[in-house]
Amino acid sequence: MGDFNAFIDGKKFLITGGAGSVGRTLVDRLIAGNADVIRLLDNNEPSLARLKSLYEDDRCRFLLGDVRDKDRLDRAMQDIDVVVHTAAMKHVDISEYNPFEAVKTNVVGLQNVVDAAIDSSATQLVFTSSDKSVHPANTMGTTKLLGEKLVAAGNKYSGRNDLSLASVRFGNVLGSSESVVPLFQEQIRDGGPVTLTDERMTRFFITEEGISDLVLEAATSMQGGEVFLHEMSAARIECLAEAMIETLAPKHGYDSEDIEIEVVGRRVGETLHEKVMTKREAARAVKNGPIYAIPPETGSDGYLSHDGLEGYEPPGEIVRSSDQAEKLSCEEVAGLLERAGVY
Repeated sequence: MGDFNAFIDGKKFLITGGAGSVGRTLVDRLIAGNADVIRLLDNNEPSLARLKSLYEDDRCRFLLGDVRDKDRLDRAMQDIDVVVHTAAMKHVDISEYNPFEAVKTNVVGLQNVVDAAIDSSATQLVFTSSDKSVHPANTMGTTKLLGEKLVAAGNKYSGRNDLSLASVRFGNVLGSSESVVPLFQEQIRDGGPVTLTDERMTRFFITEEGISDLVLEAATSMQGGEVFLHEMSAARIECLAEAMIETLAPKHGYDSEDIEIEVVGRRVGETLHEKVMTKREAARAVKNGPIYAIPPETGSDGYLSHDGLEGYEPPGEIVRSSDQAEKLSCEEVAGLLERAGVY
């Protein structure tokens, strides 16, 4: 992987959705790497205010705004070098019941970001997608798939040879507000029950550190149009619940046996397992250390071209589904949660 600090040093960054878990993690890396400016755009005023209280650093700018507002993006992106777009509707059930709101943020808002980047001085744009974009079964995943297509296409129609756009795709971020971990923590604190939608369910998990590595690797290595992925651990959600109960119940004055797991049934749009790439994508994927890159499809029409990525080679067997992946034991899940700082 690339020298991230050398890449960060002296550059100006804009992070949309900057008050979210991914944005907060990136701020620490960018400060450590001596970024010149870090602009954090978010439409959640309380979260932005909390973030501001954590970082008394003159390089950080805290901007209230929405990616649906193109004029606000144009102003926020002035003199920016690197854009990391994390702002999105990310909850499957909320997006399923409010589909056009998801389209307005995840599709129209993303296109606003792409257009603003094209009109700015930015040289890299990284879009944070989701593994739910692979064979999408719900509105949120469908908008993320379309987002990846918009980002790839931006490399062609931008008219700028010095701007590259790529996507990163990942699973559940341990401890983020979109993951099930905060819900389980709250339910355990209240004495249970811990609600499980389906005991067969499996998911891919990644730490916040893994996400920042993935985003920075994409920014340093992209040629344009790729989708980057980090190797992820797979686990059964029932095992996650059991590991959290075992660890957290005593901290709240309960015996682990006192807290029950209740199966409540799958929500609308929820899938049993997650996939990280399609069979067609796997055929052209390359790898460097723990990072996969899926180059864009190229054809005789010349719509997109790609000359390969330095340091990336064809991988061995790719495990594309959390159902097929080797699962962490409950003890390993507990260790992963501890390393991720969830406890």
